[in-house]
Amino acid sequence: MKKLTIFTPTYDRAYCLDSCYESLKRQTNKDFIWLIIDDGSTDNTNKVVNNWINEGLIDIHYHFQENQGMHGAHNTAYQLITTELNVCIDSDDWMPEQAVEKIISFWNEHGNEDVSGIIGLDACTNGDIIGTRLPKNLKRSTLFDLYNKHGVQGDKKLVYRSELTKKFPYPLFEGERYVGLAYKYYLLDQHFKLLLMNEEICIVEYLPDGSSNNMLKQYMNNPRGFAFYRKELMKLPFAGMVFKYRQAIHYVSSSIISKNRNFINESPNKFLTVLALPLGATLYLYISRKVLTTHSSKS
Repeated sequence: MKKLTIFTPTYDRAYCLDSCYESLKRQTNKDFIWLIIDDGSTDNTNKVVNNWINEGLIDIHYHFQENQGMHGAHNTAYQLITTELNVCIDSDDWMPEQAVEKIISFWNEHGNEDVSGIIGLDACTNGDIIGTRLPKNLKRSTLFDLYNKHGVQGDKKLVYRSELTKKFPYPLFEGERYVGLAYKYYLLDQHFKLLLMNEEICIVEYLPDGSSNNMLKQYMNNPRGFAFYRKELMKLPFAGMVFKYRQAIHYVSSSIISKNRNFINESPNKFLTVLALPLGATLYLYISRKVLTTHSSKS
């Protein structure tokens, strides 16, 4: 049985998936499955992937579903994964040729049931590390503490034990396609720490049609998903008051967008939510105008 599943959610990305495929063919360790979750693509993704499957060079599993958004694709992937470990590599990203070797070797040496997995580094196409490296004096940490206590910045790559990622599925909201992926990660933080591996295991390219470059539009189009995410972050037992206040501001903004008049009563922290009303309303106005201006400039 393979050790690692590399899963890739994709939507109309046949034009760029080949970079990921080529990088997986070059891996020095082939002890992995590539699971492609096709989230309702209308391009030729199916044909492209079937050609790769027929080549038989790596173990590829393909699953098509109606469009649910990134978090819905993650839900499906976690249901299908049978390997001990998994890592998400986005459709516009790829892996250095020794990435799988490093993950499996590191886990075989240090992995155990007391941790949730491994956190490694993302790098740009020019080789620069995205954000900061991980603290050298730490062996283990929660994801939350890395960013909020240890000053880590920038995207990082998470390798989780698959039995854990099957827990805490993301909710689906009708007509919406986004819930923050960190919802699951922060819930796992309450029970386990991650092993720190200061090695590059993913090369990231932020394409114009990627989710990172369209976050404000996602914010406006998925207010219930965003509000749910902010409510959950306000509940975190290890989060400080300043962190929770920031979540309350976003919760107010998203609730205004969704026209939810009962959002104060539904808040897990009514006091902070009331305090956040002025800034939340201001944030709503800023994002609305920003998205409207961006849309007008493209018309």
